[in-house]
Amino acid sequence: MRFIRVGEAGSERPGVDVGDGRFVDISDIVTDIDGDFLSSGRIDEVRAVVADRVAAGSVELLGDRRLGAPFARPHQILCIGLNYRDHAEETGQAVPAEPILFTKAPNTLIGPNDDVQIPRTSTKTDWEVELGVVIGQRASYLESDEEAEACIAGYVTVNDVSERAFQIERGGQWSKGKSCPTFNPAGPFLVTPDEVGDVLDLGLWLDVDGERKQDSSTAQMVFSPAFIVRYLSQFLALEPGDLINTGTPPGVGMGFTPPQYLRGGEEIRLGITRLGEQRQHVLA
Repeated sequence: MRFIRVGEAGSERPGVDVGDGRFVDISDIVTDIDGDFLSSGRIDEVRAVVADRVAAGSVELLGDRRLGAPFARPHQILCIGLNYRDHAEETGQAVPAEPILFTKAPNTLIGPNDDVQIPRTSTKTDWEVELGVVIGQRASYLESDEEAEACIAGYVTVNDVSERAFQIERGGQWSKGKSCPTFNPAGPFLVTPDEVGDVLDLGLWLDVDGERKQDSSTAQMVFSPAFIVRYLSQFLALEPGDLINTGTPPGVGMGFTPPQYLRGGEEIRLGITRLGEQRQHVLA
């Protein structure tokens, strides 16, 4: 299924996208697409309800209604750095032997088409298309990738917006450059694993003002999503609803010569195979 949340910020209703610009409202049976729901074991129940409502014609047109992030604000957003071999090369750093972990403030989460705001004093705001992993079951000390896969509720397109001067030049704290307001557009869909297929064979792309900047595949990942979930569970407990951003391929602004950064006024478009596309306007 492709979960969505429809409505103005703070008042989103949960739904399921059924294609052709249509969705089924499930707010009468599901309070929200959050940790409680994702860990409840009710996915098959909701799938059956959605099928019945589609058959009965009980669908709505999305039209120009706003899409929020397809899951509620998580307990934590965890991020993996340098997880694409060719991205590590473009930054001049070695391919990591273990996943590089940093955190991102949960209140950075916004809808897939909401505006991105450049922070005050920013000089190096950058883009990063990423595969996001949303946790569905509490994960601690997992022993296999199979256990890790069972803890994944679904996958989502993410733009891991970053401010490189804050990240790299202000004391080595990556989270400083990752946690500014609006820095984590997510969606449009939270797609359950059964509809994603091979998660290591998804195309990722990102355009700025119509110019292709990033164009790669999750096949280039150093560490797979299952490995990342299992690895992180050795150090901290992952809770239902948590988001993991799994790293970006080459083509980020700081990788160009000279570097290219967002100044305001740009349009960013990005997407991942079977996970949907985003569009953001950048505000100075």
